[in-house]
Amino acid sequence: MVRVRGSQEMIAAMAPMAMPGRWHFCAVDATDPRRDRLRGKALASMHEAEGCSLILDEALAQVEGLLSQVPMTQITLQVHSALDGVGLTAAVSTALAVAGIPCNMVAGFHHDHAFVPSTMAEEALAVLSARSAQASAR
Repeated sequence: MVRVRGSQEMIAAMAPMAMPGRWHFCAVDATDPRRDRLRGKALASMHEAEGCSLILDEALAQVEGLLSQVPMTQITLQVHSALDGVGLTAAVSTALAVAGIPCNMVAGFHHDHAFVPSTMAEEALAVLSARSAQASAR
């Protein structure tokens, strides 16, 4: 697999795709007995000084009493971006910010993922697709 490194090339090839489901960013502290069990079921987790942040699917978050105020949709950028590539996250977050769409970026080894409020997912896809087309035209 070839990893794309150039800024314009990554943006042009991002091919944003909404993934199924609704996700909730949740937090459990280090003493919460559910922490390890939930971490194993989370889409992603991050250890912070204040505790463990988890991205949980809506059904699990509801059962555990951890529903957040803002359910999120995961938009996966299909481009295989290089981990040392520069500019993709900035382009995505800036385009969404200009459109007034909140965004939480999560990077994986193969792809970057933008989590946006579910109520704004369609608009976010349109914004990112337009930004990708703009980069392609250059």
